[in-house]
Amino acid sequence: MENMDTFDEIEKISNKKKTKGDKMQQDFTEMVAKQLPEYEQLARSGKLIEAVEKILALEKQTRQAEDSPSTSKLAIAIIRLCFEAKDWKYLITNLHILSKRRGQLRVVIQDFVKETMTYLDKVDKPVKMELLDALREITEGKMFVEIERARLTRILAEIKEKEGKIGEAADILQEIQVETFGQMDKKEKAEFILEQMRLCLEKRDFIKAQILSNKINRRVLNETGFEEVKLKFYQLMVRNYTQDNKYLDICRSYMSVYNTSTVQNVENEWKNYLKLQVIFICLSPHGNEQHDLMNRINEEKKLVDLPAYKQLITLFLTKELMRWNQFATQYLPELKTHKIFSDPTPESGSNTYWNDLRNRVVEHNIRVIAGYYSQISMKRLSQLLELPANDVEKFISDLVVGKTIYAKMNRPQGIVNFRKPQQPNEALNSWSGNVSNLLNLLEKTCHLIHRENMVYKIHA
Repeated sequence: MENMDTFDEIEKISNKKKTKGDKMQQDFTEMVAKQLPEYEQLARSGKLIEAVEKILALEKQTRQAEDSPSTSKLAIAIIRLCFEAKDWKYLITNLHILSKRRGQLRVVIQDFVKETMTYLDKVDKPVKMELLDALREITEGKMFVEIERARLTRILAEIKEKEGKIGEAADILQEIQVETFGQMDKKEKAEFILEQMRLCLEKRDFIKAQILSNKINRRVLNETGFEEVKLKFYQLMVRNYTQDNKYLDICRSYMSVYNTSTVQNVENEWKNYLKLQVIFICLSPHGNEQHDLMNRINEEKKLVDLPAYKQLITLFLTKELMRWNQFATQYLPELKTHKIFSDPTPESGSNTYWNDLRNRVVEHNIRVIAGYYSQISMKRLSQLLELPANDVEKFISDLVVGKTIYAKMNRPQGIVNFRKPQQPNEALNSWSGNVSNLLNLLEKTCHLIHRENMVYKIHA
């Protein structure tokens, strides 16, 4: 019973305090509603400093009473009056005063920072820069205004970029680690990282751009409402991969873009990206992953609507030799419709993509020959590939180093051997497998002969 009486007393005291606090807050609200219009009218009459001092005195009372709505209202009023009077120095001074007041409430700082941010587009550039510096200084190190600081930093980076200071803009924007912000919206976070990537690419810092790309979750890009973010992301990735001629990664990027709903709904868009998939998978060096991806693209139903590209990918999947002169005559007009094949590289004056495509054709032909010949003379191989012997040696050497084929060259005799010598165990297993296949074939043949004999006897 004594414990229950104690709990009742505590609850009564708590309710009294709550009632008292609510009444105090109501009193402050009424006081602010009554006095603030008078101070605002005083400021507009030309007595700005006197009015601000009176508002600050009132703000002290509401702040000490922890009345955040009233305190925010007063702080915003001070900022607004300074802005209306166009007294920029006094405005910045009051920003610092309000942020450094003893026991200043977090909500109040958030509110007057957001209010000031709305004025940035309404002032000229020098004032805008001063306001940006003041706001970034106020928000530095404060987690409750980290989103506002990120937005302010992005505005500053845009200004630096317009001035032509790309490196400085990239460095400024990279100061913000938005991936650690728990309160920022996923889409805004992704767009911020994309902006960091774009500036790094403009700065030609491709390694940093690749590191930043890993901060974006690919699953998030497939969510509804992220279509534009996804397209922008993979366009930036293509720019990054192009620097190192990572054709397979470029192909994957275009596949992701192709599978976006907004692209699928526009015929010209999906046709363009499907063409680019075929081009870059053909440009990619041969490998297990490349071969698997090429087969997946070949099975795409919409590829039937692009017969030239369907035929192009079929040529690389068919184990037959391709004559380069015929190949170039047939596909050059179509491929030149793409900018990558029509523009020469600044360094060499020739087109890198066209040269790489020719190399892929030669490598395909060598793989085909290696599949049909156990050994062949270098002279005959040069005839089939339509290349000088020195170039043939280089291609074979590159394929051997890449472990695409096995080959040994006997230069004195001018012979290339494509058959890898077998170990005794491998030879024995191969012989055993051949014998087993032969016996199975023999058994099947005997069964078919016996069945024909039975059918003949029935009809006879």
